[in-house]
Order: sequence, then C-alpha cells, then structure tokens
Amino acid sequence: MASKGWIRWQDWAAVVIGVVAALSFLWVATSTDAFWTLVVFGVLLAASGLWSLAMPASVSSEYVHIGLGVLLFVSPWVMGFTDLTGAAWTAWVIGVLAVAAGAAAVPVATTAHRGLAGSH
Repeated sequence: MASKGWIRWQDWAAVVIGVVAALSFLWVATSTDAFWTLVVFGVLLAASGLWSLAMPASVSSEYVHIGLGVLLFVSPWVMGFTDLTGAAWTAWVIGVLAVAAGAAAVPVATTAHRGLAGSH
C-alpha cells in the first residue's frame, strides 16, 4: 500500500502548505523580496509534493521538502523581511510544517523504495 501514488497525507500536506505560501501575499503584507521568496518557495514546495505523490518511492523528494522548509524558515533573515510580521511568520510556520511533513514521509518513502527495489 505504501507504494501506491496519490495517497500519502504528508505529500498532500506539502502541496497544500506550498499553495498557502505561494498565495500568502493575498492576506499578508509583503515587500518585493518577501513576495518572491514566498511565491517561489511555495511553488517549489507544492511541485515537490506533487512529485512525491506521483512517485511515492522517491525518497529524494521528501528530502527536498525538508530542504525547502529549512530555506523557507531562514528566508526572513536572509532576505531581510523579519520586520514584516505576517510574511515572516508565514515563512517560519510553513518552513517548520514542510520539514515536519518531509521528515514524517521519509520512513514511508524509504519502505516504498525498498519494496520497489525488491520487485525488480
């Protein structure tokens, strides 16, 4: 069951939180840097979630979630928008959620990958 696509909640979570990040400029004040950071990382996170859903045995896609989450978490400091409270908190919360979703999916993806490798 772990190797079936489009069912893992962790990957759906990555898609949803990526979309929330990408569209967050609609409800939080942003600067140009904050806008593009949230949109780009949000789109990349949603795309990596779709990648994971389509290829559930791909462990690397789960590590991409984690990496994007870490980058999104540090982005308010790196891109200089910590003074924009809504945008900064959006990046911090979504960054933590992306790391959590990716970390929760790694064991499941690893099991699916092993099952796929054993079927060759």
